[in-house]
Amino acid sequence: MRISLPGTELSVHPLCLGGNVFGSSADHDQSFEVMDAYQAAGGNFIDTADSYLWRLPGNSGGESETIIGNWLTARGNRADTVVATKVGSWPVHPGLSAENIAVAADESLRRLRTDYIDLYYAHRDDPDTPLEETLSAFDALVRAGKVRYIAASNYSAPRLAEALRISAENGFASYVAVQPHYNLMERDYEHELAPLLAERGLPCLPYFSLAMGFLTGKYKADTTIDSWRAEGARQYLTDRGRRVLAELAAVAEQHQVGQAAVALAWLLAQPTVATPLASARNTDQLAGLLPMAELKLSDDELQRLTAASDPPSDSAGH
Repeated sequence: MRISLPGTELSVHPLCLGGNVFGSSADHDQSFEVMDAYQAAGGNFIDTADSYLWRLPGNSGGESETIIGNWLTARGNRADTVVATKVGSWPVHPGLSAENIAVAADESLRRLRTDYIDLYYAHRDDPDTPLEETLSAFDALVRAGKVRYIAASNYSAPRLAEALRISAENGFASYVAVQPHYNLMERDYEHELAPLLAERGLPCLPYFSLAMGFLTGKYKADTTIDSWRAEGARQYLTDRGRRVLAELAAVAEQHQVGQAAVALAWLLAQPTVATPLASARNTDQLAGLLPMAELKLSDDELQRLTAASDPPSDSAGH
């Protein structure tokens, strides 16, 4: 199964494999095993960033891109793999100035051991750099053949609309996709960004699709898990979070799949969502994600999950 990303020639698997664990909780060999298993299951879309994962002890950034580049070279499958990476969040190359984008792109290409990036994201908005400068720099990369398409992550709806306007007025390459924080526990995306993407025909590729692992059901109040995501996941252990987990468990049992696959299938069924991102640090975790590609939830199941995850009324729209 392939999903065509609107406005591009990219055709991708319904699950985008997140590379933020490569070089951290998954070492070089484990990362190769995960990517091999993903490819064997028909996967062809891998997402990373130059900054992954500089914050972790022993890391400095660039580790994920390096491992992916080594894998692409070892397997000889660059032409068959859609590679997305990002610029702007790494302290070594911060922000979206023209100079930084040019240098960071070349370094990402070197680590990925390729001469082009399929989808190049602005990792986050940079209010200190004019959008014209950023978009002109991205346009130069596209014209040079170093980047096929550009995209935006962590942009507000007004800033995204402004960026799209500037690209259109100047004939620059335009953002063709958006990567926001969106999942059953984080639904702010639906208020402003989703309507804008629907209006412009842009696909959403959400990150943290499993709420830092919370939606897999493995985080319980009395469970200790040694993971850099564990503390982030525990914030969701609320009455609302427990309702969502209970509904996920019921739907998962009905379909004889894991809760992670159901959470991803819910995302995939949402308007504007093209392909959610999720990472796996080993092949067992990956096996729990892959059924999402074929999983079709009924309208009733989707409505039950949505209702369980509806934020309290006093927070709606904020």
